[in-house]
Amino acid sequence: MQQIIIIGAGFAGMYAAIAAAKLRHDQGVSPDALRIAVVSPEPHLVIRPRLYEQKPETMAAPLTDLFDALDIDYIQGRAETIDTAANMVTVVDAGGKASTHAYDRLVLAAGSDLFRPAIPGIEHAFSTSQLDEAVALDRHLHALASRPSTPARNTVVVGGAGFTGIEVATEMPARLRAILGEDADIRVVIVDRSASVAPEMGAEPRPYIEETLGRLGVESKLGAGVGSLDGKGVTLGDGEYIESDTVIWAAGMRASPLTAQIPAERDPLGRIIGEADLRVPGIANIFATGDTVKAATDADGHFSLMSCQHAIRLGSFAGYNAAADLLGLATKPYDQPSYVTCLDLGTDIAIFTRGWTPKVEITGADAKKVKQEINTVWIYPPKADKETAFAAAENFRTIDF
Repeated sequence: MQQIIIIGAGFAGMYAAIAAAKLRHDQGVSPDALRIAVVSPEPHLVIRPRLYEQKPETMAAPLTDLFDALDIDYIQGRAETIDTAANMVTVVDAGGKASTHAYDRLVLAAGSDLFRPAIPGIEHAFSTSQLDEAVALDRHLHALASRPSTPARNTVVVGGAGFTGIEVATEMPARLRAILGEDADIRVVIVDRSASVAPEMGAEPRPYIEETLGRLGVESKLGAGVGSLDGKGVTLGDGEYIESDTVIWAAGMRASPLTAQIPAERDPLGRIIGEADLRVPGIANIFATGDTVKAATDADGHFSLMSCQHAIRLGSFAGYNAAADLLGLATKPYDQPSYVTCLDLGTDIAIFTRGWTPKVEITGADAKKVKQEINTVWIYPPKADKETAFAAAENFRTIDF
């Protein structure tokens, strides 16, 4: 028996498993001859792009039935060590028991986490990076209703004016009013060192974003950044102090620390610099995917981003290539020539752009419908049957958005 081990059950890991299972099925290979196993703490897909919304505890989709339908094995626990010389992965379960698992091909899809810089008091900040963190924030917000109305209670400061920070901030007015009452004197402030909001989205979408922030009453304090936190508020880099019981950090990501266990070149975000087929250079039996890899998306100098849009397609390629390599078939070079964004801007509108120099295509309620379709349909696991799941993996590997 040969074995592919996939570390991670996020978007990249899930689609890597499906794509590998599809090729195994297409080639008439028995699951007993080629085992595909996914390692993760829980058998579910956390819908991370939705963790800025209310009820984050509902943002996890079960994977057990899907894995069973596709003959994908599941190893519960957290991958702790990767021994590239012995081709072994050590997994530790919730009770602390360790087990080792040999692999013929390894797909590293361990994802990423929020980068917390060495800012004094950063431990006081909430986040929406992981499910448990988003749940903790949601419980904190609801607990505010039992406190006296003060400027600190009614103020939310969001550290980061990028994609995540904007979605968190524009969701806050409605969430706070639902908890504190429609007449609550709420204040939401975005803080960032950049000179503008959404710097990575370019100039064309920015006026619409800024107009929407103004309409929602979301303030932007730019060019200073967060200097320190003390549990009662935040001091900006220019010395201004904002009283706030709720500071949310939403700036920057780093790849899983498991990437450091693999002897390979990494970028400043900790991502492995992958070959065209997502293989780790110099290590023929390991493929990196999702947020753990930096991969060229086209011939024009663009590279994959830490986003579910890229993770899904990267996962489909990595899973296919790991299985193809074991079965003696040619691997396929990853590509993703189209790049789109759909930024949520509160309860009723969004903005949809296309291209690496973003051009606005849809705004307002129509863009919100697209965002809802993405967030509630496209990124959820496919149905637990071979035909549907295999078609989804193939579509995400070949479709040009």
